[in-house]
Amino acid sequence: MLEILQPDGSLAGEAPFSVDETKRLYAAMVSARTYDTKGTALQKQGRLATYASFEGQEAAQVGGVSALRADDWVVATYRDAAAMWMQGYPWANLFLGRTGDERGGSPPEGVNVLPPSITVGAHMIHAVGLAWGENHLGRDRVAMTFFGDGATSEGDFHEAMNFAGVFHTPVVFLCQNNQYAISTPRHRQTASETIAQKADAYGMPGLQVDGNDLFAVGAAAAEAVTRARAGGGPTLIEAVTFRVGPHTTADDPGRYRDESEEVEWRQRDPIDRVRRYLEAAGEWTAEWNAQLEAAASAEIEVAIGQAEALEPLGPGEIFDAMFETKTPQLDRQRGILMGGPDE
Repeated sequence: MLEILQPDGSLAGEAPFSVDETKRLYAAMVSARTYDTKGTALQKQGRLATYASFEGQEAAQVGGVSALRADDWVVATYRDAAAMWMQGYPWANLFLGRTGDERGGSPPEGVNVLPPSITVGAHMIHAVGLAWGENHLGRDRVAMTFFGDGATSEGDFHEAMNFAGVFHTPVVFLCQNNQYAISTPRHRQTASETIAQKADAYGMPGLQVDGNDLFAVGAAAAEAVTRARAGGGPTLIEAVTFRVGPHTTADDPGRYRDESEEVEWRQRDPIDRVRRYLEAAGEWTAEWNAQLEAAASAEIEVAIGQAEALEPLGPGEIFDAMFETKTPQLDRQRGILMGGPDE
């Protein structure tokens, strides 16, 4: 397993980022955790539907996206808000999606991020298709897809990996192995010693990294993205991490795992280890950190306000996005729904 930044903030290898870049990524991780904390609170207030926390997985997401250009693709899941936001997907859209408002699935023009996938594993096929399409168009854009260990038990994972390997598509598969697929532990999902070694069967490099190590994830992602952009094909990265909270706000992890696991993994918190690294370098202060948290909180509160200020969609609007030009059948159905005659 690749490890560079140790839990105590010391280095076991060369840092892949400058101090200034590390500070930028640290700020992004603080913003991500602020969003996550607020998301859980909003759901408990009845302002969001079921919410999926990603506390403890910030390094895997921020470190992965750090290797991408602004025009590269990110194809992620309902637990990957940090990765999506880093690539330009607005917080307001992510909140909207959690209320069930389909407008949350429409990113701004030029943001190459698909809406979060709810169907486990299916989105990886889309990432492969996007990467293949970019290759056919003669562009050097890369697609990076995020998924959990549970998704590797789905057939879509194997189809995506196989196609990517055969057609040499420029895609990076980044598995956040957070140890549990809802209540199913990783050892009950596969007999493989690692998830990374599954890459061997599909003719691509596979690498296991410490998913709570921003530097290890960033270095592995940079190598994989560079290879893909140069025509070297796909890579599978297994980022070993832990879902500190419940699967969603509808879940009780105390029913299937021991509390000691959470205690142990909190000692390897990805944000804390970057803080210790920066503090040792004289680049972190409590005052600066408070400023980051305050700025993140204010920005996210604005996004919440934007999402909640939108007028709710009316029942007739479910037909508006079906086709570019409305059909007589849809016009008739709309009329019936809105109380018109059934003619």
